[in-house]
Amino acid sequence: MKKLIAAASLVILSTAIARAQTIEITPNASAPSALGDAKLFSGHVVVDSLFPANEFTHGTGGHVTFAPGARTAWHTHPAGQMLIVTSGKGWVQQEGGEKREINSGNVVWIPVGVNHWHGATNKTGMGHIAISYMKEGKNVEWGKLVTDEEFVGQVPPRD
Repeated sequence: MKKLIAAASLVILSTAIARAQTIEITPNASAPSALGDAKLFSGHVVVDSLFPANEFTHGTGGHVTFAPGARTAWHTHPAGQMLIVTSGKGWVQQEGGEKREINSGNVVWIPVGVNHWHGATNKTGMGHIAISYMKEGKNVEWGKLVTDEEFVGQVPPRD
């Protein structure tokens, strides 16, 4: 009888665990698109949320579309960021470094705490999926807007 009760308990427990871990599908466009906040982006930027962080992923995902000339402000990530370029051509720049070209199909890793910006080139649009990892409930620390001089030239970033 004890073996029967133990077996039944195991079946009930495993069924509860199986229900808690099911495949989730987020329908396309289930969250409204948002225009990039002018305090955080320059130019025309559209942000489409793909997924929020949860207890397993510890990261957020979004598809960001930049019109020519559009870019993020300087910013850092407390747990890093992955960019997957989905269309067009863009630039990414780490503080103190040169602007680097990124193209459709490129995957870009931005390490923890590295001050940087990314966006389209001055003549071509660019889209990417951004996966930003969470640390203590935060995934980004925003800084100053990238100036036109920093964007077009290879000028070192402002302090």
